[in-house]
Amino acid sequence: MGQFIVSARKYRPGSFETLLGQENIARTLKNSIIRNQLAHAYLFCGPRGVGKTSAARIFAKTINCSNPGPDMEPCGQCESCRSFAEGRSYNIHELDAASNNSVDDIRQLTDTVRIPPQVGRYSVYIIDEVHMLTQSAFNAFLKTLEEPPAHAIFILATTEKHKILPTILSRCQTYDFNRITIDDIVRNIRQIAQAEGVSITDDAMHIIAQKADGAMRDALTLFDQTVAFCGKEVTYEQVVKNLNVLDYEYYFRLTDCFLSGDCAAALLIFDEIISNGFNSLSFIGGLSSHFRDLIVCSKGAGSTLLELAPSIAQRYQEYSQKCSPRFLFEALEISSECEASYKQSGNPRLLIEFALMKMSNLGGAFAAAGASVAVAAAQPVPVVPKPVEKQPAAPEPVPEKAEPAASAPAAPAAPSAPAAPQMAAKRSSLSIKELMAEGDEKPSQGPVVKEAVKVVTIDAAALQEAWTALAESEAKMPRLSSAISQATPTVEDGTRVHFEVSNAAQKEWIDRNCRARLEAFLQKRLSCDDLRLFVDVAEIKVERDQLYMPSDKVDYLMKTSPDFRRMRKDLGLENA
Repeated sequence: MGQFIVSARKYRPGSFETLLGQENIARTLKNSIIRNQLAHAYLFCGPRGVGKTSAARIFAKTINCSNPGPDMEPCGQCESCRSFAEGRSYNIHELDAASNNSVDDIRQLTDTVRIPPQVGRYSVYIIDEVHMLTQSAFNAFLKTLEEPPAHAIFILATTEKHKILPTILSRCQTYDFNRITIDDIVRNIRQIAQAEGVSITDDAMHIIAQKADGAMRDALTLFDQTVAFCGKEVTYEQVVKNLNVLDYEYYFRLTDCFLSGDCAAALLIFDEIISNGFNSLSFIGGLSSHFRDLIVCSKGAGSTLLELAPSIAQRYQEYSQKCSPRFLFEALEISSECEASYKQSGNPRLLIEFALMKMSNLGGAFAAAGASVAVAAAQPVPVVPKPVEKQPAAPEPVPEKAEPAASAPAAPAAPSAPAAPQMAAKRSSLSIKELMAEGDEKPSQGPVVKEAVKVVTIDAAALQEAWTALAESEAKMPRLSSAISQATPTVEDGTRVHFEVSNAAQKEWIDRNCRARLEAFLQKRLSCDDLRLFVDVAEIKVERDQLYMPSDKVDYLMKTSPDFRRMRKDLGLENA
């Protein structure tokens, strides 16, 4: 059995043409070689696994190649190219700044830079993870980096550009590497799979590409791991199981539960997800992305903004037609708020379950509203006859003088047509229920007698009795009970009950926490469902400006504050 080489090393780019996802950088470097405009220092920065070190090696090999191609690609046949491929080149030096980050290491490097190359034109120094150099090492490196020998070229590579000193950045040409797109990763995996004789589905390749998060090295590592698990036949289900990826099917099942308002089923699916070992935060983040993809599809931008396998993207396109845009936006808002509050929550599972309950309630409300609209639209709408407008009668001529009695008798007046029934005042809008009710009404012979509306008013004595009972029912909250017992309720418009508290903070607390409970107690006690309770802030009237002695303050508190009287009694200060 031969030695196994991982795909990330075996299929590492060896020319600018095979450098995926960085076409603009490859073109710039090749043009600089063609025009003989080589800088003495370059800085390659970007995420992990996007080809920074590979681009540095290709660039170093090309500028030392004796017979480059017409498109500035290394020939691979000259002594410089062969020595580099065999790992015995003395022109290209790689230094790991993570383990060689001291001033002594940089001094040794500066001493080595003075030695000219034996084969080729340039000595290239590739310093990887350059941000790991210490402050002193950076300072020791400044002069050499600014004015190196003519044969020396430095290529610095880093994933954290913000940690590099501005004085270093100003001495380098900076190239920002992009994340590799999912399409490029999938295309590269497909080529490698064909070369290795592996059969893999498009859905499986897309899952690997998404899991890699724009890094080709990570994608090829996951590919090797999947092939080791599945063998030569790789399917979507096997990749999902091996890489511990949450299947899209879970999200579609949850959305079905939300749309039907089935809260219990949604919670059971979430419990199944947790039982399978998936992270709760990853789940809620994936649910937010799921709603985002549905919104994108509902707006007609799915073909551009979706980074999914074709079959899954088609399912999103079809499923987005089942969801109303308002439901998707509100569900995305709920999941985003839950994700933002996850790390601050003391019970993250309850937080996510509550979010799922709210989404189920939201979907159930939309479903009920849609059903009621559909039922109303299915009912036949009665045709209301258009009323005949009555033409105003012409005014009769008034004779100037009375005619004598002997004049000819006037012709009998013709019987007038019955007047059209006068319509009620025009409505600003028509309701389906009103139209149906009008269609069911039968014409009556006599005048319609309207039933009198029963008006319920609250008796003051009964209110005072209920108010006393309300204060006693809140005995577990002494301050609230004291505020109720001190207040005198008043009735406005028969059903509006007002009472006053001493300050705005107390009013806000009662309105937010317990006004609904107090209102329900009074409604039940007084048998009045129309009762509404309002909390007002008492106005403090200052009659005159004067100085109060401590005894005056004590007398005032004794008269107005039951809590103060109770405190004096508890402390035994009644006779003090």
